[in-house]
Amino acid sequence: MIRSLGFLLLRLSIGVMLIHHGYEKLANIENFADAFVRPLHIPFPVTMSYLAAFSEIGGSWLLITGLGTRFGALAIMGTVSFGIYHALMTTGFNIYLLDLLVLYWGGAACVVLNGGGQFSIDNLIRLRFADE
Repeated sequence: MIRSLGFLLLRLSIGVMLIHHGYEKLANIENFADAFVRPLHIPFPVTMSYLAAFSEIGGSWLLITGLGTRFGALAIMGTVSFGIYHALMTTGFNIYLLDLLVLYWGGAACVVLNGGGQFSIDNLIRLRFADE
């Protein structure tokens, strides 16, 4: 029970804090593409910027609700991995840029590996089908 409470707090912490970053990207997608995607020479920078924003927003909602929790955490890990790569390529090992990214990545990795815990919709679905 305590372990599942820990996973709930981790899911809510990541989801509530990270969702803001996704909406912020959508507010000025061209600016995000110019500042973060084009310097990495990733093809289709605006499309990839939308993908990053929707991964953060959708992944955050999946973590918050506990529905498709591992999938949401995996989407967040993917987007944050590019953020870590961008930080390393543009500024080197700058701990002040990497700290938050690594915390998001590590928390999402924990959820991918362990699931959402008892306090998730995923668990309710699992329990429902286990009874049959």
